[in-house]
Amino acid sequence: MKKKVLLLIVVIIINLIFLTGCVPGDGTHTPSNPAGFFWGIWHGWIAPISLFLGLFNKNIRIYEVVNTGWWYDLGYYMAIISGFGSLSLFRNKGSKVKE
Repeated sequence: MKKKVLLLIVVIIINLIFLTGCVPGDGTHTPSNPAGFFWGIWHGWIAPISLFLGLFNKNIRIYEVVNTGWWYDLGYYMAIISGFGSLSLFRNKGSKVKE
């Protein structure tokens, strides 16, 4: 059991390291190459990680400022809603008071 937990921790740390290369505000998007719809989806999914990393690096944001506009916004909000909305699937449904 300890090996599984250790392996899970190592996998999570490795994934977090890889995700830091794809955060909004990292300088990869320019006015000639703005973030589009699919980058909006990605940035929405990793918004909590970007928020945490933004505490330590003032250049990291949760939203890419250099984007294509409405399409980026659509992808971003779709990911935010679907990502955080899916958390309700893991809540304990038995905690409701029965009358």
